[in-house]
Amino acid sequence: MFKRIALPTLFAILFTAAASAQMGGGKPSPAASATCDLGGGKSIRTDYSSPRMKGRKIYGDLVPLGQVWRTGANEATTFVASADVVVGGKTVPAGSYTIFTVPNADKWTLIINKKTGEWGIPYKYESDELARVDMKTSKLPAPVENFTIAYDKSAGGCTLRLDWETTRASADISAK
Repeated sequence: MFKRIALPTLFAILFTAAASAQMGGGKPSPAASATCDLGGGKSIRTDYSSPRMKGRKIYGDLVPLGQVWRTGANEATTFVASADVVVGGKTVPAGSYTIFTVPNADKWTLIINKKTGEWGIPYKYESDELARVDMKTSKLPAPVENFTIAYDKSAGGCTLRLDWETTRASADISAK
């Protein structure tokens, strides 16, 4: 009787351990969030998972260039605007969205998508896109270990910035 229970249990444990190793070691990337206060009760909130560099080459290797990236790890990154906003010159109505990016060596594209609640990849949501926005890119003075999304206050609103490895991609956001 013991063998009938112990053997399947052992196989279940081994299978779970193997699956965990294939999915990145079993430790999910930490959850993080960033907010922007646009004034007058208007705000933006972005929730994401923050992967680590861990000595890996990021852009062009872990994150392929020229392909849609979920912009973080795990679940797709959310973008919630409490009021209508303008992102890189494109109007985004108040609501909940998912953001993706297309990183390239010289230019990035921010994708604001109406579909929410998905895992993030593979990307199959072109028909749900609200907007594609060009992002500015610059080189950071030192490598950034943890993928970071942040908002910097600017005269007209906020600048969304994505920092990782030695790359910064950014887009201007203002209240409509």
